Amino acid sequence: MSFDFDGTLRWLKPQRKRAPLARRTDSEFAWIGDAPLVGGPVVLDTTVYIDVLSGRSPSILDEFIGFRVCNHCSVCVAELTHAFGRLAPSDPRTGPALKKIGQAIRNIPAYRISVPDEATWAAAGILSGMLFRLGCFQAGAERKCLNDALVYLQARKLGCAVLSGNIRDFDYLNQLVPDGRVLMYRRAA
Repeated sequence: MSFDFDGTLRWLKPQRKRAPLARRTDSEFAWIGDAPLVGGPVVLDTTVYIDVLSGRSPSILDEFIGFRVCNHCSVCVAELTHAFGRLAPSDPRTGPALKKIGQAIRNIPAYRISVPDEATWAAAGILSGMLFRLGCFQAGAERKCLNDALVYLQARKLGCAVLSGNIRDFDYLNQLVPDGRVLMYRRAA
């Protein structure tokens, strides 16, 4: 094996986490409105792309990503490209949606995309399993949960905060691995 499996188990200690997790209050999160515009790089969660492309991004998010160095995770790129196989070609909304998504993907500089390694994948598998066992997700959400864990741990590995509008899921991840960082935002009304 090319990673330290036993070390990963010692680090995450899945056997010690037994109590169900509850979502924390908003005052316990780091919000982009409270963060300086100029600061360290971030890793964009898929919610950022979706909200920007659909026009649901708050103005503070648009301004924030204009100032910060934005890194991208291959997991989020895969979540975006999923639409090219998933959306029905006969639906008149599909063409314009895929055009927007495709342009967003083409605009990502290759040097800003990072790929989780085998150690990150293994840790994300354990972490997402813990989230299911602790009652944070319903059956059927395994892929989504694993993807969020991958993005969270990849950002942690890079020393970046994850920028996300997915408050609930990244709150749970942050409770289990508190040395990762998340900057939250809420979608525009």
